[in-house]
Amino acid sequence: MSADDVIKAHVTALKEGTKKARDLAQTLLDVPYGEGDGEKLDVYVPNTSSLDVPLVIYLHGGYWQFLSKEESGFMAVPLVEKGVVVVAVGYDIAPKGNMDLMVSQVRKSVVSVIEQYSHISALYLCGHSAGAHLTAMILSTDWSQYNITPQIKGAFLVSGIYDLLPILSTYVNEPLKMTEEVAVRNSPSKLVPQLKLSSSNCSIVVAVAENDSPEFRKQSEEYYKILETSGLNVTLEDVANTDHFSIIEQLVDGDYHLTKLLLKMMGKS
Repeated sequence: MSADDVIKAHVTALKEGTKKARDLAQTLLDVPYGEGDGEKLDVYVPNTSSLDVPLVIYLHGGYWQFLSKEESGFMAVPLVEKGVVVVAVGYDIAPKGNMDLMVSQVRKSVVSVIEQYSHISALYLCGHSAGAHLTAMILSTDWSQYNITPQIKGAFLVSGIYDLLPILSTYVNEPLKMTEEVAVRNSPSKLVPQLKLSSSNCSIVVAVAENDSPEFRKQSEEYYKILETSGLNVTLEDVANTDHFSIIEQLVDGDYHLTKLLLKMMGKS
């Protein structure tokens, strides 16, 4: 398939999965987490009376300039059946939003979720591609400037980008307009000491697709090594027979390797 056809097929898969999730779950759509138009989230709620209800926040990919929360509910399909709440977060993609704003928004979304859903038993994060970058930035937050310190139990970083410097000279940066200074302060690979302070109790899974591009594979492997050397609780999952898109699309399936891993981490397998 051509590059355009690959992207179209990916969006179609995510949309179909999200439609299925909205048919299956009780939903709360367009819940505000801030004042901005783009600061909204979708909540997929399981039909359960259990008090042990974990919640996973999903951050979509799209190189910080494509996709939205509207096609980001697909992983709720297997998770709500196991009694897990799924929250898909919207943020202002470029050119409307810049990198500093997006990072600020996703941090704010986590605080809002904790305030709105204080009864949850545990909080988990999952992000794909640019969303994995934003997830790693959440883990690297200095929460002293917020009125809450989230206890994030686990995080899945799927085919992510953890050093933004290599993309400064690529087409990806055209709508983002990042300077070197902005790229450095928003690169999780440079913020590991803060992650260690904020998220030392978090179980982190760095997942990469067998057929991811060399740069994606390199970034995942290097970030994993930095975290491991820092003494953090981290594992590297090299997911066989997947590419950059199928590695996340398959979270719609309860029998998929990463779905099982996520459920096991939550004690819901």
